[in-house]
Amino acid sequence: MRGLVITGAVVALAGAHPEVAGAADDTQARIVGGTEATTAEAPWAVAVTDDRGRQFCGGALVAPVKVVTAAHCVVDEITGTQRAPQELRAIAGRTDLRTDEGVVADVQAVWVHPNFRGYTSGDDVAVLTLNAPLPQRPVPLVDPGDTEHYRPGTVGRVYGWGRTSESGWPSEGLRAVDVPITTDEACRGAYADYDPQSMFCAGYPEGGRDACTGDSGGPIVADNRLIGVVSYGTGCGRPNTPGVYTRLSRYADELTGQL
Repeated sequence: MRGLVITGAVVALAGAHPEVAGAADDTQARIVGGTEATTAEAPWAVAVTDDRGRQFCGGALVAPVKVVTAAHCVVDEITGTQRAPQELRAIAGRTDLRTDEGVVADVQAVWVHPNFRGYTSGDDVAVLTLNAPLPQRPVPLVDPGDTEHYRPGTVGRVYGWGRTSESGWPSEGLRAVDVPITTDEACRGAYADYDPQSMFCAGYPEGGRDACTGDSGGPIVADNRLIGVVSYGTGCGRPNTPGVYTRLSRYADELTGQL
């Protein structure tokens, strides 16, 4: 799931309702426009599922029992109700979700940023604490206050199992796409609520490469550091509407306090 802004309205795509779609037209080929990836190259890429094994979000393993994801993955934005830990699972080491490879971990606790009120308002970050350590290698978090990894033109790689087109089906296999970080001006031009302190944008002016529904909470990595998680966007891969990501350097101290 990724928060999709559709023709000016924010539509919460709840993981419990995977049939809810974004705009049915404007299809782009894709994670959108990405390539096949493996958990061998990204061992810290985690699929977040419900207790029946249905994937609806992504995450990043940052410590043996800690997964960083998006807050809107674990909070119902209509009711404000937080998902109970027992309703969630984290799967690591599973490139193809149709297989039983890798490890399935139960979630013991969920931390949501206390200021989260909705993905377009920022603070879209959460931490899942697992009931047992995972053997996969964690990804290092970006440093507090880092600006170097957010310079316009810096290329980040996004990983996820989300839709491969705006109106299509989720991918069964892990995919990745490289997208350049945009200027704050370009992002503000696309999203009136854009906050450069808590968010950043990445994508091409012509579109065609992006994260999509089902990729929410998934990692964007630059220079082998976790710099953000997928938050929201207008459609998937549309021109002049880059994807919006949570700027983790803003929250690095708080996240470290959860580890």
